[in-house]
Amino acid sequence: MKMSAQLSASATAARAHQEMFAYWASLRRGASLPARVDLHPSNMKRLLPTVSLIDVVRGETRDYRLRLAGTGLYSVYGREITGRKLDDVYNTAAGDYWRKELDKVVDERRPGVGVHSLAWRGAPHMSILWLRLPLATNGKDVDMILGYDAVVGAAAEGVSGIRAA
Repeated sequence: MKMSAQLSASATAARAHQEMFAYWASLRRGASLPARVDLHPSNMKRLLPTVSLIDVVRGETRDYRLRLAGTGLYSVYGREITGRKLDDVYNTAAGDYWRKELDKVVDERRPGVGVHSLAWRGAPHMSILWLRLPLATNGKDVDMILGYDAVVGAAAEGVSGIRAA
């Protein structure tokens, strides 16, 4: 039964990813990327608990700051992460992982998707299925990333914001 519950959670997570991707894609204007102002929370209400908005911080080196982190992410990270940069949230290995993945989204101007274990946080039985979608104020240069995380694994129930159909 446990295996089928995990498969069901993964299938539910995949459907939520498809829903978020379809919403983001519907905001594109030809080759132009959507901007933050195009997002309307009411159009993704069910997904909001694990939505994030990540600022691309340009300087001598590129960095990322979590402008907004949904309420469902508090229990994943064990604290509020809104307003924090990657190094304030993750250990070195996890921070490097996220920097590499977010850099790809910015440089390629394309969505990124993957799975990341929460072992770095002492929860090896849990993972996040993540989706990162580029946003650009001018339609071209990525200056923000829309994130969506689905938490799967033991004890993840009630954390992800995902409800079974």
